[in-house]
Amino acid sequence: MSFEVYDYRKDIRNLLVTPQIRARFIRIEVGDLSGGNQKGLGHSHDLGHEIFLVLQGKAEFEIEGEIQVLEPGQMCVALADQTHTVRNVGDDPVIIYLSVTPHIQPTHTGWVDKDTKAPVHFSSSTAWDIPNDRTTPLEELIKNQKQAAETLMAVVESAYQVQCKQLPLLTGNDKEAALEARDAIWNSIYPMFQQMYELADSWNSLTYRTADTSF
Repeated sequence: MSFEVYDYRKDIRNLLVTPQIRARFIRIEVGDLSGGNQKGLGHSHDLGHEIFLVLQGKAEFEIEGEIQVLEPGQMCVALADQTHTVRNVGDDPVIIYLSVTPHIQPTHTGWVDKDTKAPVHFSSSTAWDIPNDRTTPLEELIKNQKQAAETLMAVVESAYQVQCKQLPLLTGNDKEAALEARDAIWNSIYPMFQQMYELADSWNSLTYRTADTSF
């Protein structure tokens, strides 16, 4: 990926969309509500924490029923599973930088009421400003998903075996051995986390296709 510079005054779109993060600038017009169709009934993210940084205007955030008004330079966070909405309560358009980590489909959970989740809804890639991929055969997307899952199973098993061997060394009297054990554990779980994101990437690609109108 090249070194790109983004400007909130003109780049009102999704800027980076990967399994690790979705980042964007969003503009909300005066009086408009974003994130739900009414106050108190927003959306949440099953896996992701969402960070909001207000760059322009005055924004009213409702997170899990608690309301705060933020102005430029102020930031807030909606943790995973916390319902939230944003409303423009000022006299000028609101512009916000936001990021959701991780970005794994279906990403957004709607709510029928405060106790009842709406049915699961998957989005096509165009919802995140990514062109639809209608050229990769569905069979290939399925194959990629299965292969990513099988590889993850293998690296998880490997990491487990390493930890079974190395974890007991952390409680010994040999500090050098304990630190070497810690490093060995990290070297085993690092590829595990990498492969988890590979699985998420293939999953996103597959579910983008299933949400496309051509499916």
